[in-house]
Amino acid sequence: MKQTTKVTFIGAGNMASSIIKGLLNNGWQANNITASTPDTTKLRSLQQQLGIMITTDNAATVANADVVMICVKPQIIQQVLSELAPALPKNALLISIAAGITIASLQQWAGNHMAIVRTMPNTPAMLQTGATGLFANSIVTDAQRQLANTLFSAVGVAKWVDNESLLDAVTALSGSGPAYYFLFMELMAAAGEQLGLDSETAKALTIQTALGAAKMAEQEPDVALLRRQVTSPNGTTERAIDTLQAGDLSQLLQQAMQAAADRAAELAELNK
Repeated sequence: MKQTTKVTFIGAGNMASSIIKGLLNNGWQANNITASTPDTTKLRSLQQQLGIMITTDNAATVANADVVMICVKPQIIQQVLSELAPALPKNALLISIAAGITIASLQQWAGNHMAIVRTMPNTPAMLQTGATGLFANSIVTDAQRQLANTLFSAVGVAKWVDNESLLDAVTALSGSGPAYYFLFMELMAAAGEQLGLDSETAKALTIQTALGAAKMAEQEPDVALLRRQVTSPNGTTERAIDTLQAGDLSQLLQQAMQAAADRAAELAELNK
């Protein structure tokens, strides 16, 4: 499949570039991957770096594609898909990474006959450590589902949801999630400085601590167990954890993620 499947990317931004790099790193042939965008400078850069096929003609490049990956901004996806619809092969798989654009809208613009997978990736995909939620419409075959899984597994973890509305939860958890960790690291480093560390040391220790904790959680998924193992009775960690819990961190995080999920649902309604 990897050697013959033709994948066309409509749009060539950071997420498209990340997925392309992941595919190449996993054995896909560059001559089976095409990127299309009006930005010729970006196209030339991609071709020089990765050796893929490039074009500025969306319609022409999708004609023989097995997979068409829509990687444009949500604000222009209706225009792009409406113009592209007549050229889309009926047996192709259409994949969208656009936030807040429902399957119903995608079908309306691309055609009700299209097999469509809607996804919610996140920015760590740029380093092949992404997390992506996926939902397929009823037209998607088992083979196409596996193909979509392969594409996003190339840049991290891919998880399917059974209901499209659950992509709002995915958005709140992993789509927006990196920013939560960045904020927490920002605050930890600042607190370290307030305790007397210089800025460089505080930042380096914060980042390495986050990296180490994530690697440990990868080995032992029961993060509550890991937390208990680090938290000695009457020790420094217990005092810190007690302080966080006294501030109702759990409730605050729940409220924050609910707000993100609600906003994702609002955007989907606005984009119908």
